[in-house]
Amino acid sequence: MLTGLKLENSGEGSLQTDIDTSIVIPVHNEEDTITEVINEVVSIMGVNSPDFEILVVDDGSKDRTPTLLQKLLSQYASLRVITLPANTGQTAALACGFLNAKGRFVVTLDGDGQSDPHDLPRIRKLLDEYQVVCGIRRNRRDSLSRRWGSYFANRIRRLVTGDVIEDICCPVKGFHAESLKRLYYFDGSHRFLPVLLEMEGCHIVQVEVNHRPRRGGHSKYTNWRRLLITWQDLLAVRWMQKRHLKLRIKDES
Repeated sequence: MLTGLKLENSGEGSLQTDIDTSIVIPVHNEEDTITEVINEVVSIMGVNSPDFEILVVDDGSKDRTPTLLQKLLSQYASLRVITLPANTGQTAALACGFLNAKGRFVVTLDGDGQSDPHDLPRIRKLLDEYQVVCGIRRNRRDSLSRRWGSYFANRIRRLVTGDVIEDICCPVKGFHAESLKRLYYFDGSHRFLPVLLEMEGCHIVQVEVNHRPRRGGHSKYTNWRRLLITWQDLLAVRWMQKRHLKLRIKDES
């Protein structure tokens, strides 16, 4: 379980909850794209809006990403940065963002520029009706091998778990923060968040989102590496589904 992920060196007390939406962006060595991504999010959501925050979790970047984030902090009051001392993986970075988010709702993006921030307002609006919103990259701008790898991975996962999520690894998702803070996190669980939340009774909707070519840097994953890592996680999630307690109270006197 990934616990103890508290905000360091923030100079703040307990987390506030009067912000509407936290936009959580995990990054690792994204010096080529992070400035443009943050600028674009701010331009869409509003420079001085008190209703949202951008929460970037820097997962031990070794390039100029930390320097660029410090510069952006001086420009935007809505930006917060959590820095992890070493690269711990996407699950840990996301969980850290979720546990430290101040908003009632959480929307996630990647920091590589392939996620389109113009989808943010639509994802947020759907969270008024649903507890989980999952993006579907219909016109995915990745290599053929990556698209086929994702296609087969999604097919296999759905056969094993019985879920109906079309594009579970799409980085654009929306959640109710309260649900995220109750989850049990383990390394690799970010790939199964909709399945885990559905087990807890959350209602899910899927919506098409825009996907753009990578503007810089390089992908942190390959098909073979992802397969080697995730097949054990998939079996673990299936075990959790089979052993999940479904408690129903008939009466309380």
